[in-house]
Amino acid sequence: MKAVYLNGHGGNEVVQVGEQPRPSPAPGEVLLRMHASTLNQVDLYMRNSGAGITHQLPQIMGLDGAGVIASSQGDTAFTEGQRVLVHPGIACGRCEFCLRGQDVLCTRMSLLGEHRHGTWSQWLALPARNVFPTPAHLDDLQAAALGVNHLTAWRMVVTQARLQAWETVLIFGIGGGVSLAALQIAQALGARTLVTSRHADKLERARALGADVVIDSSQQDVAKAVMAATGGRGVDVVIENVGAAMWSSALKSLVRGGRLVTCGATSGDQPGADLRRLFIRQLQVLGSTLGSLHEMHDLLAFVNRHKITPVMDQVFAMDQVHAALDRLESSQQFGKVGLQIS
Repeated sequence: MKAVYLNGHGGNEVVQVGEQPRPSPAPGEVLLRMHASTLNQVDLYMRNSGAGITHQLPQIMGLDGAGVIASSQGDTAFTEGQRVLVHPGIACGRCEFCLRGQDVLCTRMSLLGEHRHGTWSQWLALPARNVFPTPAHLDDLQAAALGVNHLTAWRMVVTQARLQAWETVLIFGIGGGVSLAALQIAQALGARTLVTSRHADKLERARALGADVVIDSSQQDVAKAVMAATGGRGVDVVIENVGAAMWSSALKSLVRGGRLVTCGATSGDQPGADLRRLFIRQLQVLGSTLGSLHEMHDLLAFVNRHKITPVMDQVFAMDQVHAALDRLESSQQFGKVGLQIS
């Protein structure tokens, strides 16, 4: 089968498009004919080094994806040809966290495109529990985006932050997939949304999508802009994935008792803790990664009910994967960079 895979670590020269063995589904697994995927920051990380992630080369890339059921091994929950999307976290089902329904915390979690072969291939075999029906109003590329970005945002905004309709939320780095997903979810919940970016064009596009307040972090002090927009109060929730560069601004933007949820550290992972602010203002700092199978179920119901459509940037063919990776690495994208699986 045709696939995009790593044969080493470095730059685009280690990303190959060619033949790899077609998978055979094990008992309890389904075989998918893949149609689409999107790019995520971890794809760049795996290409560059993959340090700390147990994997073997050659490694088929890609976390999220959508396609159709080719074989369901007798699983009556699916029919051949049914449109489905993928949850990329393969949990053990037996550890203490899995047994209490928190499979996202599984001690032996393996992720597609990281610990095992991923979605950038014509065929994919994975456990049936990790496959979900595609919302009817979405195409395959849009559906693929739900499996990482929107699921990550859902756990951050709904599960961890517990955002309410009467609250305000500050979302850093609008234009990235998780940040845009968080904006869509927060808007559907009815919350007031403030967003930041270093790019004026991204802020204008976010305003067109309905963001209530836009803040240019290249020109404005974010915390001061937040206080001006909230009458000196601060926001109830901060959704953060930048890390060290924006950490101080994020903490200073919160109301007393506010919640900060973080899922990334692209600008560094060792910010100043600002402990006095943390305990005097009784702030909550919560980490978050991906989401559970149950959260995926709830997310899809929410997406269907509110007809949420992921924002797409540019779409590339498999043979153009180097250009797709360059687009993601440039940080110029607004929305998801898509990969059409041929």
